[in-house]
Amino acid sequence: MAERITGHTELIGLMAYPIRHSSSPAMQNEAFAKMGFDYAYLAFEVDNDNLEDAIRSIRALKMRGSNVSMPNKTVVHKYLDHLSPAAELTGAVNTIVNDDGVLTGHITDGTGFMAALRDNAIDVIGKKMTIVGAGGAATAIEIQAALDGVAQISVFNRKDEFWERAQRNVDVINEKTDCRAELFDLDDLEILKAEIADSCLFVNATGMGMKPLEGKTYIPDASYLRPDLIVADVVYSPAETALLKMAKQVGCKCMNGFGMMLFQGSAAFELWTGKPMPIEYMKETLGIKY
Repeated sequence: MAERITGHTELIGLMAYPIRHSSSPAMQNEAFAKMGFDYAYLAFEVDNDNLEDAIRSIRALKMRGSNVSMPNKTVVHKYLDHLSPAAELTGAVNTIVNDDGVLTGHITDGTGFMAALRDNAIDVIGKKMTIVGAGGAATAIEIQAALDGVAQISVFNRKDEFWERAQRNVDVINEKTDCRAELFDLDDLEILKAEIADSCLFVNATGMGMKPLEGKTYIPDASYLRPDLIVADVVYSPAETALLKMAKQVGCKCMNGFGMMLFQGSAAFELWTGKPMPIEYMKETLGIKY
């Protein structure tokens, strides 16, 4: 890295909290080096309290842009100049591009997740999925899945501060796509079990399973799963969450969050550079398995 840094190197950030566990800096910096782009990608611990100042720094430091992750995805739009159509539809942003001081927000989580499914030979088009969550990543996945042709989506969330967003997601899907979506209370375990039983894919699209919730899962026991069910988790640290351990014991095909991280990062890379990320090289170099 030291050999690449010059007086012309431009900075790209990752703003989230917590974020020191992230594999994105290693991935993006390796891709920049491979493709010959003079960028450096660094992680910054930024939460909602100092997000506005952090976004100002993108302009002040003439950064090329930044990724944004929890808890900032659904609030950062307030400090940007423009939103892509997908970001506007989802109400979430995970990638910012700085074009001469004009900041545009994009969302690549949904496309990244769907690309990871395809790369893992998982076909959910025309089928039903059940998903937990209504935050930035969950919203992007739900709406992109509907746009791509998933037939039915059962969304589960607790009746907390994200319930209203969950309802909005379901309404948008039903109004703007051909998919049929329904919202359920995550505390209603009988309905959760029934909806999973009727789905080909179950997704945890929350931070459940990562620190400080490592070792925990929304699924009470293995009876909620079956061998022909596909189970995906957006968490990649740890690579095998409690949910995925349980699913593997049942015999489910599983996918951790590395695939989504890789493909959403690839989409962000292309927004900043205009060139696609070398996916197979990144898998081999970083030992990414999902």
